[in-house]
Amino acid sequence: MALIINRRGFLAGGTAMFALHPFSVKAQAGQAHLRIMETTDIHVHVYPYDYYADRAVDTHGMARTAALIEDVRSEATNALLFDNGDFLQGNPLGDYIAYERGMEEGQMHPVVTAMNTVGIEAGTLGNHEFNYGLEFLQHAIAGANFPIVCANVATRTGATPDQDETLVPPYTIVEREITDGAGETHPIRIGVIGFVPPQIMQWDAKHLEGRVEARDILEAAEAWVPVLRGEGVDLVVALCHSGIGAAEHEPMMENAAVPLAGLEGIDVILTGHSHLVFPGPDYEGWDGLDATAGTIQGKPGVMAGFWGSHMGLIDLMLEREGEGWRVVGSEVEARPIYLRDEEGDVSATVESDEAVLESIAAEHEATLDYVRRAVGKTDAPLYSYFALVADDPSVQIVSNAQTWYIEQMLRDTQYADLPLLSAAAPFKAGGRGGPEYYTDVPVGDVAIRNVADLYLYPNTVRAVKVTGAQLKDWLERSAGMFNQITPGEEDQVLLNPDFPSYNFDVIDGVTYQIDLSQPMKFDREGNVINEGTNRIVNLQFEGAPVDPEQEFVIATNNYRASGGGSFPGADGSTIIFEGPDTNRDVIVRYIVDQGTISPSADGNWGFAPMDGTTVLFDSGPAAAAYVDAVEGVEISTAGEGPDGFARFVIRL
Repeated sequence: MALIINRRGFLAGGTAMFALHPFSVKAQAGQAHLRIMETTDIHVHVYPYDYYADRAVDTHGMARTAALIEDVRSEATNALLFDNGDFLQGNPLGDYIAYERGMEEGQMHPVVTAMNTVGIEAGTLGNHEFNYGLEFLQHAIAGANFPIVCANVATRTGATPDQDETLVPPYTIVEREITDGAGETHPIRIGVIGFVPPQIMQWDAKHLEGRVEARDILEAAEAWVPVLRGEGVDLVVALCHSGIGAAEHEPMMENAAVPLAGLEGIDVILTGHSHLVFPGPDYEGWDGLDATAGTIQGKPGVMAGFWGSHMGLIDLMLEREGEGWRVVGSEVEARPIYLRDEEGDVSATVESDEAVLESIAAEHEATLDYVRRAVGKTDAPLYSYFALVADDPSVQIVSNAQTWYIEQMLRDTQYADLPLLSAAAPFKAGGRGGPEYYTDVPVGDVAIRNVADLYLYPNTVRAVKVTGAQLKDWLERSAGMFNQITPGEEDQVLLNPDFPSYNFDVIDGVTYQIDLSQPMKFDREGNVINEGTNRIVNLQFEGAPVDPEQEFVIATNNYRASGGGSFPGADGSTIIFEGPDTNRDVIVRYIVDQGTISPSADGNWGFAPMDGTTVLFDSGPAAAAYVDAVEGVEISTAGEGPDGFARFVIRL
């Protein structure tokens, strides 16, 4: 099952005009400094370019990460570069290859071309490698100039994991000559083993069911690591495309890096999947970790962000022991490609590596054509001018897409029969963004870049299970968008300027009204300030009042589900599904699947009537063209507002 590679001359010399790492400086005869570098969760982000927004950026791109590599190599006497998975899917370049150009046998995938260019020594599979199917995956990785390994995905399972026929080799052995502190070279054999979350069987069931099986990560490691050790390797590096999670092992856990690191026989662990950075404050205080020193269960470990945002570095001081080597010291760093100042402004720390850019220039240009081209049509305009005061088509299409996706993901699960709702908020809704800061896509073609207007953030899809009581309080929290209104008075200001639009969740699948005469239940931070208030009235599901004990599933995003905005029922403990896909990708897929979308709002919410009462709100001047199309609320123009906005009046 093993694949042994032996490529001489790939280790960096210490003669370049860069400061050597202290391990290289201090190493003596029989001691050697080995630097292990990690890329992870590249998600096809080779160019520093946001294809959704159709503009260059400084915050991501493997070409930027590659610019660090030569500097990083020059700081160390010996260096090796590994990739930790999730490279085939994640942006429109990946979708262009999968859905437009195709990936036939013998063709090169551009991200694999880029990985060959930067000199990856070995890699593993991430969960997103399976998104386009097994044939696509096999054709793509066939072009890699480096081995790709994974020990816990089998095409045929045996009595024990080490008797499985794995989809790709479970491990590889990298054989090199390593230079010690006296300038002498010695052989070293490094075992590299890979793992992927077993949840691929749920996330990509349509591609994998009946064709492969995924084992628990620790179960596979306990079987395969001794086999690898038995081949006489000096070190074992675990490429763990699994996040840093709980310290205690649970069967089939998704984020298994901590218990995996505790396994005897593993010396170094490279992690990913969670799109966070380790070492660093992301993991401060977690069990089994030293977030400053960069150790997991006492062993050196790193997580290098996502989309090429960081280069993971593990520096090892090795000491000769007989004919082999042992680790006697380590230092860990996640080196960024950009810095962000206190005002939030970004500055790049490196420029792109031209060789990497040139290697896929043709595919990059083809992707630009692809994102600027229609992927579907809309038979109604998509606009957000009235998203804060009426059910809205730009929010409706997000809810429709989330419902479509989660319904597929929960099919044949224990949650399949629960009522499915969807929560979505307007992101571009004026405010501090100004009078042009609104979604406005006309009837007709919808291009992929239009999706950035519909969904600004690279969130991933989640589903939570809540009670009817939590559902009501979720909506009470959203209703903090509005000031308390006095019945019978005219021209009162409707919107609370301190409440961000991204916290105004509209929940589709139920009907309800908002009684503006009531005070808000929660303050800006989500604390209860009026325990007995009831802004949410006439809350119904399928025409019947919602029972406080009734259970619902709500499709949402990772920010909300994990506690973002402090919403009842969404504190991280109610998550039942964590999707591998971004909300934007789901919207694109939904539009492609539907062909023509009909995003007209269904009017499932509105304000409770108040005789003789009017309220004022401001929107973009272009909103005037859509006033007559807004259903369920009586809106009229009221002249100019401040700072370039237009003013409108609503009769409650």
